[in-house]
Amino acid sequence: MKLDPKSTIEAGRAVLGIELGSTRIKAVLIDEENKPIAQGSHTWENQLVDGLWTYSIDAVWNGLQDCYADLRADVQQQYGVEIEKLAAIGVSAMMHGYMAFDKQQEILVPFRTWRNTNTGPAAAKLSELFVFNIPLRWSISHLYQAILNDEPHVSNIDFLTTLAGYVHWQLTGQRVLGIGDASGMLPIDPATKDYSAAMMTKFEQLIASKGYSWKLKDILPRVLMAGEDAGRLTTDGARKLDASGHLKAGIPLCPPEGDAGTGMVATNAVKQRTGNVSAGTSSFSMIVLEKELSRPYEAIDIVTTPDGSPVAMVHCNNCTSDLNAWVNLFKEYQELIGVPVDMNEIYGKLYNLALEGDADCGGLMAYNYFSGEPITGLAEGRPLFVRSATDKFSLANLMRAHLYASVAVLKIGNDILFNDEHIRVDRITGHGGLFKTKGVGQRILAAAINSPISVMETAGEGGAWGIALLGAYLVNNDKQLSLADFLDKQVFAGDAGVEIAPVAEDVAGFNAYIEHYKACLPVEEAAVSCKK
Repeated sequence: MKLDPKSTIEAGRAVLGIELGSTRIKAVLIDEENKPIAQGSHTWENQLVDGLWTYSIDAVWNGLQDCYADLRADVQQQYGVEIEKLAAIGVSAMMHGYMAFDKQQEILVPFRTWRNTNTGPAAAKLSELFVFNIPLRWSISHLYQAILNDEPHVSNIDFLTTLAGYVHWQLTGQRVLGIGDASGMLPIDPATKDYSAAMMTKFEQLIASKGYSWKLKDILPRVLMAGEDAGRLTTDGARKLDASGHLKAGIPLCPPEGDAGTGMVATNAVKQRTGNVSAGTSSFSMIVLEKELSRPYEAIDIVTTPDGSPVAMVHCNNCTSDLNAWVNLFKEYQELIGVPVDMNEIYGKLYNLALEGDADCGGLMAYNYFSGEPITGLAEGRPLFVRSATDKFSLANLMRAHLYASVAVLKIGNDILFNDEHIRVDRITGHGGLFKTKGVGQRILAAAINSPISVMETAGEGGAWGIALLGAYLVNNDKQLSLADFLDKQVFAGDAGVEIAPVAEDVAGFNAYIEHYKACLPVEEAAVSCKK
């Protein structure tokens, strides 16, 4: 019998998903039909401290408590009840990065996020050693770079994890990680569904002369597949999450996952020959592979779905931040002349105007690099807008150039998959902030990767909904379905979203833009080299 939302919450049958994203922590409560019934959020920003991007531990817990309090307030306003019990909880966060703790559970150095690009020497050495592309942002790159730098904290490491793994550990006491997030710490062996033993051995041999007391296998979280038991909320964990004290201990948690894994779940893209693109502060595409790639590529990471299938991931550090900054200029202009500001209207009008611009943006060129961009070889970023005196400088072309820039690096990586490796996909689904203005981001992305793009009604729900679905898969999978079948039959039930096919003129225009973009990269490099 289907319960109404109020009864679902009172009976403790709702599932909570929490995701710590780059600019927002979001909580989504779903019912037994996997539909969102309440939500909460908290806005936060990373800080540049001693040259490294970070979030403080205090910011993590203050943000989580504020987000949960916002969810409680939404539940009370809508239904007049208190959250005391839940069927399950799931925690997700920005993937990768570096959180190292000592035996006292104290963090040894500030959290080093995925955004940092200081790990080049380590990533290059490990990629060569493993014969496997090891990205700059992966935890093993951060660890080895700290070793190369002779950082004294390394000898005191007792536990190394990601942000999702850290929060889950504090809520449950369990040092575990979902396989998707774990695959961004150290590569996964597809046969064992665990960290590659061969790579672990090579790493231990590489650092043997350092004489550390720890072994890699002892400091990494235990790898879990979607649907496996990942522990229960402790009394301390309940207090850490719900400062009001109403939430009870004993709630089961699903394995913590990264935002890439939850994006795959939220877009029903865990089957082979499916894919998704997440486009927000950063962007990434995930294509679930039928076969291994012919060789390693620096632009392509091999990770896994939450149930262990190999995935080709193209990860870009920058996406909509610069685009949003330009939109905010028009907000300031409206405020200056006394026109009421409606940000949804500003975005809608500017994005739709972009579609009226020239397919190649009239020659205008933009680089959205707030931070470094490994795929194009930039260790640092400088947002940059470039034009010549003869380019067609119009508002439509300006906006189109910045929309193109938001997915330009993503296109460079995916061109390898589709043009060089001849990967085939049946469906690619988009989600994230770029797609909130109906049809526009979809059409731009379809042009970029020359493939139809679907967007679902739930596109805005994102990873918090995705990790809530993984929580539901843990406790509501009575038929013992695979994750893909659970999503197909019990969550999406045939909903493939609204699809937009690429427009030939747009594809040709984006191809012209991207050649110009690559040719002008020395201008961006010069901007980076000019210290201000």
